[in-house]
Amino acid sequence: MKHSILDNRPELSSAILQIAETAGYLWEKGWAERNGGNITVNITEYVDEQMKALPAISQTRAIGAFLPHLKGCWFYCKGTQKRMRDLARDPMANGSIIRITDDCAHYEIVADQAVAPTSELPSHLSVHDYLLGKGSPYRASLHTHPIELVAMTHCRKFMEKDVATKLLWSMIPETKAFCPRGLGMVPYLMPGGVELAEATIRTIDEDYDVVMWEKHGVFAIDTDIMSAFDQIDVLNKAAQIYIAGKNMGFEPEGMSEAQMKDLSETFGLPK
Repeated sequence: MKHSILDNRPELSSAILQIAETAGYLWEKGWAERNGGNITVNITEYVDEQMKALPAISQTRAIGAFLPHLKGCWFYCKGTQKRMRDLARDPMANGSIIRITDDCAHYEIVADQAVAPTSELPSHLSVHDYLLGKGSPYRASLHTHPIELVAMTHCRKFMEKDVATKLLWSMIPETKAFCPRGLGMVPYLMPGGVELAEATIRTIDEDYDVVMWEKHGVFAIDTDIMSAFDQIDVLNKAAQIYIAGKNMGFEPEGMSEAQMKDLSETFGLPK
């Protein structure tokens, strides 16, 4: 019988199953065409002494960046060229668990199979390094292609700072309640590049949890992968409501500034 690193590790297994569940939602929503999108989750808290003693099943590979806060950290990563719909069915055949070496510049695959992580691993790990460096409790990063949000970035006015945020917040109260920091905007940059990673970190540093990549997709961070998904989901629902109103032939009115202020004060949302 084939063994898995998940065997007899219920907390780790639960975290990986949540990743698989999220991947299924991404596919069902049409946000993960072919091998589109990426998931990287810091699973270090679930690592026991037996796991630490496991040998690598791959050669040590360079990350392409020096990430000092990731020394000894472990991650689950979606595999390169792997499909979300397949990850949903079998996460350990379509992703792998890696550990960062002590030099903070390399990683090695530990389990279950030598599935090479996403080509965007350096940018994802750079964000995780930033999060750990500032003491953030966030452990999950998600990149996906939500249709209506991406469509909005093809309109220049929505790329201006907080224009899309205020519009989306005004469409339905839950958007501001469940995505209170709004939507940061990053102008188009080459996917997977260092410049995109740096621009994403700068935008997160402005106090956003969800970052829109112009004409490409969304990058979200949160305590776990389902929470990151939820933020994107509520933002995209708001975009759908706005587009539905436009398709009916009118400009959606949206909640007023006073109504949104009252909502923030009632629920103690970040300013």
